[in-house]
Amino acid sequence: MVLISPQLVEHNLTIAKDKKLCVPVLSDPGNEVAARYGIRFSLPDDLKQVYQKFGINLDKYNGEDSWTLPMPARIIIDQNGIVQHTAINEDYTVRPDPEETLAALKALQASL
Repeated sequence: MVLISPQLVEHNLTIAKDKKLCVPVLSDPGNEVAARYGIRFSLPDDLKQVYQKFGINLDKYNGEDSWTLPMPARIIIDQNGIVQHTAINEDYTVRPDPEETLAALKALQASL
């Protein structure tokens, strides 16, 4: 299991340490991996203004000025590189349910 974020490595390391994560947090500059999976989106100007009003500066955290983010997603990819399960929501405020992901992993393991 890995986590992938568009943030710069130093910001990912800080989050991993602060949240005591036990999995690697990889950086996806420019959200290129997210784009390959069709889950990258550009923030509309009104939402960009809200982020800036709260002091959230994606330029600083992501190291580039595209103002793109990945949709919240969990993707299970098997050892052959085949996507076996996805949990994706276009609403960035809704995160995939971990229980659904665990059930999908168990089902995949049982089918091997």
